[in-house]
Amino acid sequence: QVQFVESGGGLVQAGGSLRLSCVASGITFAIHAVGWYRQVPGKQRELVATIGNGGYPIYTSSVKGRFTISRDNAKNTVYLQMNSLKPEDTAVYYCNTAPVASDSWGQGTQDTVSS
Repeated sequence: QVQFVESGGGLVQAGGSLRLSCVASGITFAIHAVGWYRQVPGKQRELVATIGNGGYPIYTSSVKGRFTISRDNAKNTVYLQMNSLKPEDTAVYYCNTAPVASDSWGQGTQDTVSS
């Protein structure tokens, strides 16, 4: 079965950095585009960044220039380096394939940015 396990979240001040990791299992990771999504209470889950199986990244405009997505196919892992964090980046962050092919969401990792 498909599983995603996210880690690396925490509490930081505005302007700080966090690095998220997500390990995938149950899929042939290397052939899939994967993405980082985030959700705040009362809002729909938002796609933040994706990286194709060839390594090409795409970012939503609100994080462009601040976040960097990368992947290590040997470790079935996708990363999200988040710099210059803002309070509006506060959310639970999830990873999944992009587009989402399975409803097997992980528990996510909570990132809280204080002002």
